[in-house]
This record gives sequence, structure tokens and C-alpha cells, in this order.
Amino acid sequence: MADPLRLASFHTDLSGRGPGTVLRDILRLEDVPAATIDIIVEARADILALQDIDFDAGHATVTALQSALTERGLDYPHVVSLRPNSGWPTGQDIDGDGRTDGPRDAHGYGRFNGEGGMAVLSRHPIGEVRDFSQLLWRDLPDASAADVTPEEALAVLRLHSVAAWDVEVLVEGQPFHILTSHASAPVFDGPEDRNGLRNADELRFWHLYLDGEWSPSGEPFEAEHFAYLGTLNLDPERGEGRRYALLDLLSHSALQDAAPTSPFGPATADWADPTPGDLRVDYVLPARSLTVVASGVIWPEEGPLAEAVAQASDHRLVWVDVDF
Repeated sequence: MADPLRLASFHTDLSGRGPGTVLRDILRLEDVPAATIDIIVEARADILALQDIDFDAGHATVTALQSALTERGLDYPHVVSLRPNSGWPTGQDIDGDGRTDGPRDAHGYGRFNGEGGMAVLSRHPIGEVRDFSQLLWRDLPDASAADVTPEEALAVLRLHSVAAWDVEVLVEGQPFHILTSHASAPVFDGPEDRNGLRNADELRFWHLYLDGEWSPSGEPFEAEHFAYLGTLNLDPERGEGRRYALLDLLSHSALQDAAPTSPFGPATADWADPTPGDLRVDYVLPARSLTVVASGVIWPEEGPLAEAVAQASDHRLVWVDVDF
């Protein structure tokens, strides 16, 4: 390529208290959407994975975001936006409270269908998209589902609490694969560590997929040029969760860790001190076939952009420039 390809992942706060509220706020350019747009424009990524953005069947929310970015001179004509598991009812009492219609009874936590979904925005055309979101948790090899899931729910409960996609992007005619997901937070449960086990299995999914020997679609992963972009909700050194799952993925022979940093270090989430504290939970992990040119986390120490960063989300945008 003549210029490096900039890849970015941003866990936004574009999730509202009910259907349509985020769309309303984007159209009004209210505080959080306006700050989010400032950060995305600052990053100017070629391919951007977004987490925690509400999904609607007509794609009105992501289309409004596209339009707002275009008005700022940043065009993303190609988008992937699919229905997430968050807020999708299972019809089962997953959390054992005697009801089947609560936010924790959905495939992934959500008060309404589509809450906190995902999107991929691209300057380059989109090719084939593999959506692995319907994979049952019990069907992952050596899954922990049976240990922490009501027996009647095993036949319906999905592995991914939000979504998991393999998105082919055609960069100057060459296929480049974006692997993206938003893993469960390994907290908000009890001593059974259900969310911790689910998070570990969501990460192990990508390890198995990258091995090229297993795929829920039956088609093994064979791409040469790719990167993982998303929120894994684990820090390699601190915080809650089963770190072995993350360390195994970071050390996969097909991946490299560019270790992006900001003036505040490697953390990508600004959480309360001392617990959980600032943690690295958002990742851009290029394939070893790629040359890393530069990387970073947008988290300035001062100025208008610093104010926008603090307002937009408790997560920070992560970017990596690659050549291939």
C-alpha cells in the first residue's frame, strides 16, 4: 500500500435507556454523540470497529452517525451493522430470579432488543461477512456453559453476549479481514464466576478460530492479512477475569500486539480508582503478516480534545497503523 492502513476500535457510550434515544441524541448532536464524533474525526481511521452503539432494524442510528461524520469531512460509505445478542430474549430464567424477561435473561445483558450493539465503518468496500453470534455457548469445544447455565437454557443460550464477526474488507482490491467482538465483562455475577467463564470462552473462541482447525460455519479461517478489533474486557496484568484466556490470545502465533499507549500508559478505560482502576480492555491486534508503523490510544492530558474524550465514554479509542 502507498499509505499505512489505520485500524481503530472504540467502545463508545452510544447506548440509551430505550429504543431510539441515541438516534435522537445524534440527530441533535447532543453532548456524548458530539464528543464521540470529535474523537472519531481525530483518529481518522480507515476501518473503525465500534462497540456499545444501539442497533435498530432500519440502521437509522448508524446512518445518522455516518451522516454526522460526513458533515465533518470524514466519509465511511461502507458499514456493517447486524442485530446483536444483547437484549435478545432467550425465554429462559438465566439469572435464577424466577422471571424470564429481565435484562440478564437475554443472550447478553440488555433492557431492549439491540441495546449496546456493534458496527464496523470502513472507507473501503465490504466483502463477505461471517456472523458467529448465533453460536451456542455449549457448542464451543470444551465450553464451560454446562457448569454455570440452567439445563433448560443450554439449548438456546449463545456464547457471545454481544456479537462476533469476521468482516472481509477489500483494501485496494486485496482481502483484509476484520475480526471483531465485544466480550462479556467478567464481573457482575456471584461465586460461580459465570461471567468470568463466559468471557474466557469468548476469547478462546478467537484462539480456536485463528488456529484454522475449527469454525462454527464449517469454513476454516485462512486469511493472510487481518486484525482483531474490539473490547475483550480483560487486562493482561490487573483487574477481574481469567487472564490466561487473554494471555493465550495475545501470544497466538498468528497475532502481534502493538501495545498502543497514551500519556496515561497502556490503559484504555478510565475507571474508578483504586478498584477496578484504569485498565487495558480494548484491543487492536494485527496479524503477524502486517508491519506495524505506529499505534496509540487517544487520551490527551489537556485541551478541548481531552474534554471530549472524558465526555464521550469511559473507554478510549485505540488505533494501529499497518502496512501490508
